[in-house]
Amino acid sequence: MERCNLCPRMCGAARGKVRGEGFCGCGRMPIIARAALHMWEEPVISGSCGSGTIFFSGCGLGCVFCQNDSISSSLRGSAVTAEKLAGIMRSLELQGAHNISFVTGTHYVDAIISALKIYRPGIPTVWNSGGYERLSTLRMLKEYIDIWLPDFKFALPDTAAKYASARDYPSVALEAIKFMCMTSGGNVIENGIMKRGVIVRHLVLPGNVRNSVAALRKISSELPRGTLVSIMSQYTPSGNISVFPELGRRLTEREYRRVLNTADALGIDGFKQELSSAAEEYVPEFDLTEPEEE
Repeated sequence: MERCNLCPRMCGAARGKVRGEGFCGCGRMPIIARAALHMWEEPVISGSCGSGTIFFSGCGLGCVFCQNDSISSSLRGSAVTAEKLAGIMRSLELQGAHNISFVTGTHYVDAIISALKIYRPGIPTVWNSGGYERLSTLRMLKEYIDIWLPDFKFALPDTAAKYASARDYPSVALEAIKFMCMTSGGNVIENGIMKRGVIVRHLVLPGNVRNSVAALRKISSELPRGTLVSIMSQYTPSGNISVFPELGRRLTEREYRRVLNTADALGIDGFKQELSSAAEEYVPEFDLTEPEEE
C-alpha cells in the first residue's frame, strides 16, 4: 500500500492497486468511465472535431450536486494500466481530437504522468479539474499540461463547507488557479482552437447567486487581467441533494441574469452558456466507452 497526499484533503491514506482507504476511495490504477470525442466543451476546446476526453472515476472533492455523480462517487469503469492509457490517448488523437482532456484525474496523477511518458500526444493536453488542487501536485504536472481548465466553484467558505465539506476550497482553488495562470504563459488560440492557456469555469447554482457574484469578483481582482471565464448555466438537479432543497430545481432566468450582469460590469471575458444548456442530454453517458487502439 502507498500513502496518498495528492489532493488538499491530504488523507495520507493507504492505496492499493484499485481500491484505497482515503476520501476518494481510489487505488493507484486509473479507472476510466468513458474515453471518447466530446463535443460539449467550450468552442475553443471542442472545436469541430471534439475533445479527446477521458473521464476518470472517483473524486477528491465530492460536491453533493455533481452532474457526474454516477462515476465521481463510485469506482464504476475499467481499470487501466499506464500503457493502456497511453494507447487510448493515441487512438483519440488518430480519431481527430483537438486535444486530450483528463477529467478529474488528480487522484491518478502518477499513472497519468507515466502514460504521458510512454506516449506524448502531438495535440494539446487539458487538465479539467474541480480546481481543488495542491501546488505540489500541479508542479508534477506542469511540464505535461498545455491547457488548464479548472473550476472555481465556491468563493464563500460556508458554501464550500456546505456542499463539498471543503471550507478551505476558496483559498486553495484560488492559489491553484494562480499557479496555472503563471505556468501557462498566456493564452494561445489558433484558428479558433486553444493550444495553450487557462479557462476558469464557474457553475451558477440555484439559490446561490451571492456565491457566484463573489466568485466573479475574486476572479476579477486576484487573477491576471484578461483571464478567460466560462460561466455555466447547465446545472441540473442530480447527486445527493435531498437535504438541500434549494438545489432541487434549475436556475431561473433572473438568477442567471444577475450573474451575467456582474460579469459584464467587471469586464470579464470568456464564454457564457445559454440557459437552455441545463438539460440532461448534455451529461455524458458513462457507458464505459473506450476507443479502439490503433
